[in-house]
Amino acid sequence: MTEPVAAGMESFAQAWASAIIGTSYVPMTKAEVVDHLRGLTELLVEALLADTFRTSAAHEVGIRLVEAHFTGTETLDRTIQLMGDELLTELGRDTEPHLRSRIAALQGSLSAGYAQSLRERTLDEQEAIREAVLDARDHAEAALRASEARFRAVFAEAAIGMGISDTDGNILEVNQSLQDMLGYPASELRQRNLRSLMHPADAESVWGFYEQLLHGERDHFRVEKRFNRRDGEAVWTHLTISLVRDDDGQPAYQVAMVEDVTDRHLLQNRLRYQALHDPLTTLPNRALFLERLSKAFDGAAGTRIGLCYLDLDGFKVINDSLGHDIGDQLLVAVANRLDESVAGDGRLVARMGGDEFVILIEGSSGTQSIVDIADRVLYSLTGPIRIDGHELSVSASIGLVEREINGTTSADLMRDADITLYWAKADGKSRWALYDPERNAREVARFTLSATMPAALENDEFYVDYQPLVRLEDSKVLGVEALVRWQHPEFGRLAPDRFIELAEETGLIVPLGRWVLRQACRQARRWLDAFGDATPFVSVNLAVRQSRDPALVNDVKSILEEFALPPHLLQLELTESAIMGTADEPLEALRQLSGMGVRIAIDDFGTGYSNLAYLKHLPVHELKIAGSFMEGMRAADGADPVDAKIVSTLVSLAHALGLTVTAEGVETPSQAERLRKIGCDSGQGWLFARPGRPDQIEVLF
Repeated sequence: MTEPVAAGMESFAQAWASAIIGTSYVPMTKAEVVDHLRGLTELLVEALLADTFRTSAAHEVGIRLVEAHFTGTETLDRTIQLMGDELLTELGRDTEPHLRSRIAALQGSLSAGYAQSLRERTLDEQEAIREAVLDARDHAEAALRASEARFRAVFAEAAIGMGISDTDGNILEVNQSLQDMLGYPASELRQRNLRSLMHPADAESVWGFYEQLLHGERDHFRVEKRFNRRDGEAVWTHLTISLVRDDDGQPAYQVAMVEDVTDRHLLQNRLRYQALHDPLTTLPNRALFLERLSKAFDGAAGTRIGLCYLDLDGFKVINDSLGHDIGDQLLVAVANRLDESVAGDGRLVARMGGDEFVILIEGSSGTQSIVDIADRVLYSLTGPIRIDGHELSVSASIGLVEREINGTTSADLMRDADITLYWAKADGKSRWALYDPERNAREVARFTLSATMPAALENDEFYVDYQPLVRLEDSKVLGVEALVRWQHPEFGRLAPDRFIELAEETGLIVPLGRWVLRQACRQARRWLDAFGDATPFVSVNLAVRQSRDPALVNDVKSILEEFALPPHLLQLELTESAIMGTADEPLEALRQLSGMGVRIAIDDFGTGYSNLAYLKHLPVHELKIAGSFMEGMRAADGADPVDAKIVSTLVSLAHALGLTVTAEGVETPSQAERLRKIGCDSGQGWLFARPGRPDQIEVLF
């Protein structure tokens, strides 16, 4: 435990002792009181700061207060108030909102433990009174007057309400405390039956206990129940009814002892409300929402449930620019609009924290019903919100899930709603997204690939295929392009479009690209040893992040030296958008590579927005025309004139700049012939060979 926390605990224990000394009579010196409260403070702080929050320690603190005789009327109130006002301040943690909600929960648990212990103490005293009453009646014949005097003293002067009735429930005697409690005079109560005082909202168990008592099946029972006073107000009580038997053991009378616990009940209700509602917006909080969600899953088979998980778009900008006070007022305004637009039976709007809200729809009628609610919510947020002279606009992204409760859990529902909220934000915000199992499966597969990719590189799950680049004039193989593949143990053979983007997002593209470069150069060395001067160059793709890697030049140089491969047998391909947008430092790296003798090619040329005047200043040797332009030249009955003109222009431009041209996606002989006539130098595509293993390709050399 840190020193500031220990000092804060000591200070709080001292303040606590000062607050409650004098509210109760306890056989302790002030130092002993402080020492006792120090131990209780430690229990509270450990529970408050624990990773896994539990309120049982506060419940135990309440019990131990009563056990130490802190039972005065003001003791609990001062303790609860001190916890809320000073505990977090003394600990130096008053800026942490989640601890404030924990304080409320600890207050409620402490009150419950205190109330339980005090009630048991009171009931023990009540039982002693009952024994005194019975003892007095047993000795009535021997000392009637003395016994009657004692009974009357106990009965009439008792601080708790007491009453006696016959076995039919007809009231025979009541003391003054019970009259004051219920607001009825004794004369009127004697004309009533106990059943007439029972509250209609009493649990069935109360009636069951009463019937068992009347039939002599139990001697007493204790319940918490409410009565209606004569003025219509409700009074909450702890009621103990005991059976008095005659000499033959048969039921003769009933003795009721009634303790007024209305103030304590209201306090517990208030603390529970605070623990289950957001203090800023007054909406139900996460705890109450999860409680309602859990109960919703207790419904009958076939019941449907819907969930809208909502997050405000751009709320952080408002908070950071206009201040947290404006942000808080905006959250209150949004909460009011949500509550007004969604209010209805079986619906709950709750604040989950920050700028996240959730709407629970119990007994949903189908997907369309939850979509309608989402549309209504988005519409309710379209109007401007005016706060302190600011006119603010706010939108929201909403994740929607709607399904039967059978076959799912509350955790599944929350997880899927969170996923769809992410989809809504990724799709452009200010919209809703409906949970789609197929999309989720794709996302899970994508995540799985991303998570397993680093290990896959270490486990040699990647391999390289090669596809030839063929000179159109005489069909000679000039080069081969190295194409990485992934033999995944679960998903099988994966093409680059399944994992290259993930590699770029995670940064693994740099080590993966370096691995492909080494594999390609190793294979080029083998071919050089086997074919000598007839060896084609090997072309390797560079991702944008690779081209900007400061270690690129050294990596290429060291790999060429490792395999003693002449630089002219290596070509590096970059996409048009990547090389045209290259900054000075990466461009210098390409110039160094070109100066070493490494060929540089622009891949997919024609699909970007190139500055053609800038092209002549780049260290480029070859243009590879994008396969999309080849489709119009593939038809047997003639080339598309527009595509043919574009390709012809690109070839002429490249030749004017001293560059060679390779056409990608060549699939038919007529297409290859048209490209040859246009002046295209080489082609790559299924007409010549599909990508394959080295031994499948080298037969073409």
